[in-house]
Amino acid sequence: MTSMQPTDFADGRLKADRDGAIGRIIFNNPDRMNAMALAMWDGLKDALAMFENDDTIRVVVLSGAGDKAFVSGADISEFDALRSTPAGVENYNARSEAADAALYNFPKPTIAEIKGYCVGGGMGLAVACDLRVCADDTRMGITAGKLGLGYGYDGVRKLVSLLGPAVAAEILCTAKLFTAEEALMKGMVSEVVARADLRASVDALAQRIAANAPLSLEAAKAAIRTISIPENGIGREGIDALTAACFASEDYAEGRAAFAQKRKPEFKRR
Repeated sequence: MTSMQPTDFADGRLKADRDGAIGRIIFNNPDRMNAMALAMWDGLKDALAMFENDDTIRVVVLSGAGDKAFVSGADISEFDALRSTPAGVENYNARSEAADAALYNFPKPTIAEIKGYCVGGGMGLAVACDLRVCADDTRMGITAGKLGLGYGYDGVRKLVSLLGPAVAAEILCTAKLFTAEEALMKGMVSEVVARADLRASVDALAQRIAANAPLSLEAAKAAIRTISIPENGIGREGIDALTAACFASEDYAEGRAAFAQKRKPEFKRR
């Protein structure tokens, strides 16, 4: 497996790339601190579908282009044109929420590689990932309260599921931007590293994940998602079926053989 030419979405404002078993989605709107235009939400959904259908991709990393931000939120400059009528709001929300749901429900592990500003919809994207690693210059928050915006049910539900009601309330009610250390303390991220080490740290984490059996990873993620938000999951029977499929797989036989022979396993997702 080798690198591929990046695939452009949203007129290049979102890019999908790969390096071996690691897929990368880059929010590429640095002049606007990677603010999410509506076309970028559509592109995110399409990029995820591409990686989901590629059995050689084992983990996906999301990051922002440039030096200033992961994603600074929605591109508010579009709102007058796209969200000035009830029909426009409904269309905008349906498309952005579909992309957010595609990320949250993506079957393979996902990592948010965060630097600079991670605000509003950007924090929502990070929360939808399985793991979040941030640089020490990160500022995270949801500033809907400063804009007079309501934060929707699905977004609040993910916050509460990940962080608990008290931290979710602090995020939404204060509308403050939290430092990297505050984010780590409150569970918003799992690791804080120096900005210069961010890419290498995330790559090492992604490689470690990608080396494991993909069916096992997918079963674990499905179980975590089902337990976290049951109505969005596949239920106990679905989890039991995925677990049984792991035991019946060629990869399980390969894992046992590799352990006995003291070598690295070569998993094939079957």
